[in-house]
Amino acid sequence: MSAYTDADWLRDHLGDVLAFYYPACVDERNGGFVAQLDAETGESYDPDSKHLVAAARFTRNFALAVELFGTDPWLGAAQRGTDFLHEHFRDAEHGGYHWLLSGTTPTDSQRVCYGHAFVVLAYARATDAGVDGAADRLDEAWTLLDERFYEPDQGLYRSVFDADWDAAEAYRGQNANMHACEANIVAYEVTGETRYLDRALTVAERLCVDLAGETEGRIWEHYTDDWSHDFAYNRDDPTHQFRPWGYQPGHHAEWAKLLSILDRHAEADWLLDRARELFDAATTGWDDDRGGFYYSLDRAGEPVVDDKYSWEVAEAIGAAAALIERTGRDRYREWYDRCWEYAVETMVAPSGNWYERVDVDNEPYPTGDGPAVEPGYHPIGACYESLRSLGE
Repeated sequence: MSAYTDADWLRDHLGDVLAFYYPACVDERNGGFVAQLDAETGESYDPDSKHLVAAARFTRNFALAVELFGTDPWLGAAQRGTDFLHEHFRDAEHGGYHWLLSGTTPTDSQRVCYGHAFVVLAYARATDAGVDGAADRLDEAWTLLDERFYEPDQGLYRSVFDADWDAAEAYRGQNANMHACEANIVAYEVTGETRYLDRALTVAERLCVDLAGETEGRIWEHYTDDWSHDFAYNRDDPTHQFRPWGYQPGHHAEWAKLLSILDRHAEADWLLDRARELFDAATTGWDDDRGGFYYSLDRAGEPVVDDKYSWEVAEAIGAAAALIERTGRDRYREWYDRCWEYAVETMVAPSGNWYERVDVDNEPYPTGDGPAVEPGYHPIGACYESLRSLGE
């Protein structure tokens, strides 16, 4: 086995990402955390914006740190994140969670399934870490996600409501459902309640078997309100932050990881076969000359956006680790090492954090502006899945 399977190395690398953000991320004025830190310098470039996804991801990260490194200071950080989600992002009057805050003031109150899925995930991890109040908040958030977003006749979640829950967007997307599946898996692992596992399996089968069966096994991103494939949606906006056009190799890897994890918990003979097929689909997006996964591919398999995002290679690391554990096959060990080598050489900044993206020649883009959503969530996840899949 390679150096990248060494538990001490993985824990150190995960610790480096945590150390980049904490305690610099702590917002002493408003509470919660600030995600807008320059990847190289660690300096805050926007101290006020708070995105629901980043707030939930911070909370999950610090809850995992309790498991890996002990309570001090991580339990307090996870408690801080859980409380801020509940007290400031949660709309006590209308129910649900705001999408964006400035300080503690809502600036976008859309009810977005993608964000609510991460809230469930954060509360589940916080419950596992022993955060006060997290278990009740998990039940409340999951019930809201189920009652407001889940469509029982489809076995999938709708995407967006307005702030008053009066109108739902016609758009349907796989990305929100993928993360809802992830949240349900973690909630099941933490609580043992079968409602979470059942929901995760239903969503996974609908997207990875039923709908993917209409696209030669690949997973399209966008759908109409009756869950028909929408191949025209955002065709002219292939770099959209949450809804890019095209097949995404990174999401195929992410689904491969989730199905491999589900295979640990459920008796369903399709899970591991589809996990392997989806991992194979992800690898068609690997740049053989320069390394890394292209961001997106067209329907013929050619690159649409040739930038490489760090979350993609992080998810492939986690998928390869889980597939090593489930199959023992050398192919996945080779991909595990290949992805780690690329990540260490290309994606890891001098600060210890990961760049968000690089260009086709692997040159990092400067840190952008606007609310950030990635406070180390994906590299921490890659290390954590490697640790638990490969022996610790």
